[in-house]
Amino acid sequence: MSNIRVTYSGLISFVIGLVSVITGLIFTLIVTRQLSQEEFGTWSLIGSLISYVIFVEPVISYWSLREIARGKNSGITAIFSSSFFSVGAIVVYLVIALIIGKQAGIDYNILIFSLILIPLLFLNKTLNAINNAWKPEATSFGLIAFELTKIPVGLLLVYFMQLGLYGAIIATAIAYIISNIVLGLYARNKIKGKFQILIIKNWLKKFWIPMFPGILSLILNLDVAIFSIITGSVEGVALFGVSVTVTGLIAHTNLISNAVYPKLLVGGKTQHVQDNMIRFLYFAIPLTALTIVFGKPALFALNPIYEIGQWIVFFMAFKVFLTYFTSIFTRPITGLDKVDTSDKSTFKDYLKSSLFKIPSINLIHNIIYLAIFTTVIWFAFSLKTSQLDLVMYWIIIGLITFIPLSIYYYRLSRKVFEIKFDFSIMKYVLTSLGVFSFMFIIMEEFLIYNESIFIFLPDLIFFVLIATGLYLIITYVIDKKTKDLFVSIYDEIRKNRI
Repeated sequence: MSNIRVTYSGLISFVIGLVSVITGLIFTLIVTRQLSQEEFGTWSLIGSLISYVIFVEPVISYWSLREIARGKNSGITAIFSSSFFSVGAIVVYLVIALIIGKQAGIDYNILIFSLILIPLLFLNKTLNAINNAWKPEATSFGLIAFELTKIPVGLLLVYFMQLGLYGAIIATAIAYIISNIVLGLYARNKIKGKFQILIIKNWLKKFWIPMFPGILSLILNLDVAIFSIITGSVEGVALFGVSVTVTGLIAHTNLISNAVYPKLLVGGKTQHVQDNMIRFLYFAIPLTALTIVFGKPALFALNPIYEIGQWIVFFMAFKVFLTYFTSIFTRPITGLDKVDTSDKSTFKDYLKSSLFKIPSINLIHNIIYLAIFTTVIWFAFSLKTSQLDLVMYWIIIGLITFIPLSIYYYRLSRKVFEIKFDFSIMKYVLTSLGVFSFMFIIMEEFLIYNESIFIFLPDLIFFVLIATGLYLIITYVIDKKTKDLFVSIYDEIRKNRI
């Protein structure tokens, strides 16, 4: 495992992540242009419902990643356990879907049909964990297989055959199957042997540690269901969903940090954290600026009816950036914790460890956020506030409540490893401000909002490429770290013949 190359894996993951943004955008364009606002809201709600029952999966992926990274053979046990867990998740999903579907006025048949995604997603997450433990870049190949499959199948089922939501679900299911095949091929050397009941028993004894992140996700994603129940509609969820799609560009910068966690599990240097932070910010800062400036035209491209959500994208962009920037500090803290390497570690030892402390803090934060969110949305809806304003309150609450958490984790991380401010960061910020402010002015003057996607999208891509190119060129000229990054990318490409 010591042969994990953080730079190579991180760059491969990021590049493929950016490609997947383009392919994901194409699929989303297919869906949003063919589905009504209510149907797209249902599509977003389905994603949230599935996330409610998938929260138990980390019991498998959490421990299998840490064990395989440290040389233990638990891959086949993880695969079989994932299948067992998915059966229970399906039962729970049916109950939740019945309750929420009735409250939100959604056709229960479409919710039942979507359960085909649950076992496929369970397996996908488990295979990703196995690969991430020893070959992190393989997870990116699984991602690109997923994205590239969705496009032709989505075109066929949603666009040409007009199957609507059913077509979108089938296309996603087929994409997961192809992705799982690719991930399975890469992980085949780690899923040999026999199912070991002792391994799963050991995981279940410590289930509460990985379940914490699952519970966190469950609580955090309850906002979608609560919003649908309070308003009795999925129109606001649709606005929220398209905003998540647009800001997803920023989320992919998180892939740069993929290899840091497993590297630290086997004794990697904390200097990797500092270097990784600089690389993350080099890409995350301009992508956040790009998302904000291109938010309005991106929403228009998805569907002109969503253009009104540009300010939602504005605030969500900062929230997404802050979320993944904070993960740069929390991942290394748990990666450096060795409590699970000793069989003598007691329940009390785990309670004192960062494996418990970090999720506990997140849990408290999520409960506070959800309480404030529910109160504000209920009160605002009772005053007959518009769906647009309700979603705006939704995003702003999420941003404001997350800021104190980010500050806390930054301070906590400085007690575990050294974090230095680098002047290059200011160069990235100032360059982004200059380039994207200029691009905003140019677009306001020359970008024509044509409802034909075949005319509008090429024009939009042209402006995106100009802005991106200017940022890369300017930072290359003024920043030595950027030059070194470009050289390292070239060396990795030459070394690996990619």
